[in-house]
Amino acid sequence: MRLAVNHAIDRPAINHAETLGHSRIIWSIVPNHFEFFWQPPSYSYDPARAKRLLAEAGYPNGLDAGSLVPIPPFFTTGEAVVNYLNAVGIRTKMQIMERAAFYASWREKKLRGLFITGVGNSGNAASRVQEFIYSKGSYAYGGYPDIDDLFQQQARERDVKKREVMLHRIQQLTVDRVMFAPIMDFRALMGVGPKITEHTITWIHNSPFPSYEDVKIR
Repeated sequence: MRLAVNHAIDRPAINHAETLGHSRIIWSIVPNHFEFFWQPPSYSYDPARAKRLLAEAGYPNGLDAGSLVPIPPFFTTGEAVVNYLNAVGIRTKMQIMERAAFYASWREKKLRGLFITGVGNSGNAASRVQEFIYSKGSYAYGGYPDIDDLFQQQARERDVKKREVMLHRIQQLTVDRVMFAPIMDFRALMGVGPKITEHTITWIHNSPFPSYEDVKIR
């Protein structure tokens, strides 16, 4: 089922529509510039295969998947994903939530069905594993005992090479079990006019949005 979702989404098309192709498609929830990043294989956009996978999972006529909630402000990305899923028989409708309500529902594990999120926490691969893959992570929905064990082992390991092997294995297992459907490593497009003296775009590392209240004009 989760593999069908991955083959149903045309990521390059979403990238071009949202950011004129400037975002990166890396097939992982760990950015490729993070230490201990493991390069996963890609998913082809193959709606015919997605339909076959649904049939093999026992849903030859598709299924009702409930609502899909995108994190604000990525509503157009959410619309695109909804359309791609509906096209292969995964019937879903987009539900809009205010940003604070979205985060509260996510932390409290109240988001059910499907949801799209975006994160910008820095660090290395272990930072993403801790929050989103480790079953006790603040934003994780379930998990696997063997992955939890590997995460705890790498946290105690002082040998960098051995730690890298374990973190690579964790990332590989998330792909083998199709735990996520990564869309893109987002790159925001921003224009700065001649009247702007301080754009604030680069003030917060890894944040794609400027601090509007601190923008200065001539």
